[in-house]
Amino acid sequence: MKITDIQTFVVHIGWRNYLFVKVNTDEGISGIGEAYPVGPDKATVEAIDYFEEWLRDKDPRDIEGLWQLMYNGSRFPGGSILNAAISGIEHALFDIAGKAYGIPLYQLLGGKCRNKIRVYQAPHGDTPEELAEDALRLIDRYGFTALKIGPHPPGQESMPWNAVVRGAAARMEAVRKAVGDDIDIACDPHAKIFEPSRAIDMANALKPYRPLFVEELTRPETVDALIKVRAHTEVPLATGEMLYTKFEFKDLLVTGAADIVQPDICLCGGIQETKKIASMAEAFYVDLAPHNPLGPVATAVNVHLAATCPNFIILEYTADDVPGRKEFLKEPVKLKDGYLEIPDKPGLGVELNEEAFARYPSVYWRRPIPIRPDGSVAFQ
Repeated sequence: MKITDIQTFVVHIGWRNYLFVKVNTDEGISGIGEAYPVGPDKATVEAIDYFEEWLRDKDPRDIEGLWQLMYNGSRFPGGSILNAAISGIEHALFDIAGKAYGIPLYQLLGGKCRNKIRVYQAPHGDTPEELAEDALRLIDRYGFTALKIGPHPPGQESMPWNAVVRGAAARMEAVRKAVGDDIDIACDPHAKIFEPSRAIDMANALKPYRPLFVEELTRPETVDALIKVRAHTEVPLATGEMLYTKFEFKDLLVTGAADIVQPDICLCGGIQETKKIASMAEAFYVDLAPHNPLGPVATAVNVHLAATCPNFIILEYTADDVPGRKEFLKEPVKLKDGYLEIPDKPGLGVELNEEAFARYPSVYWRRPIPIRPDGSVAFQ
């Protein structure tokens, strides 16, 4: 079996683009994946197109060797665009292997250690009351047993710090009172805090409401900041969505800065690399809660991975029954009572609905950066 070509599909719904990857072979077996559309989205597409020249006529089942070819064959390995491109292609290679051998992807990774995958979704609302109302709506509609909120109040970039902390506590308190004590609530400040002292302040303000974890309290560029936070708070700390490959997770684990790692399977290097990161974390008694804000293919890939990891606790999720998104797969992974079922068809067990893509053309995207009243950038 040989790789003949690689196709990319960029589609847009809501506020973001999704980048799907399809690897074709000379035996008529195709595999699909999803890459994180990092940087300028077209840059990731161009990187995938470039790798097509390297992989053409190679056996798609030689996944480790092809990964090494793409990673070590690149000038200055690492970085978001390179690893996103490799990730999307690698998903498709695993999908092909599963189909060729007639087994679901999770069996290629050692088999299941659980029969369903717990997920959470993020409610939204400008006020604490609106946030709590949306949390109840999600639980009622999908049966979630966990949620994740953005604690910062709207307009936080122009607020005094004490008002930000009070606003975050008020949002967490409103959701906790609304959903009760038995629903887990995680918090994601989205790396908007630079100073460890303020991160500690935020963590301790949220502590009374028993967060499942607090995610990205500090920026990822240096682990030293999170080490300082770890020493002064007892809330579970999570991070890792902006780290790439096992190499960047090593220092995080060795220093004990985080209780939970959150690699993004569409960005950190793919399925096998995420599995390696999870195994490294397991040796340090650190849990796994993958970052998963992208499309339905990414969800399917994560479900297979999560099924095989003993230290997996929960997966980020976006419901696949919303307009646009529900059209991208012929049949998405099924959700029941807050848990995703594990597909048992060969490979990923899902297929792209390519006919729908033309209705959702890609849109040029750039992250909006909040500006303070004095004109300075509020966060990177």
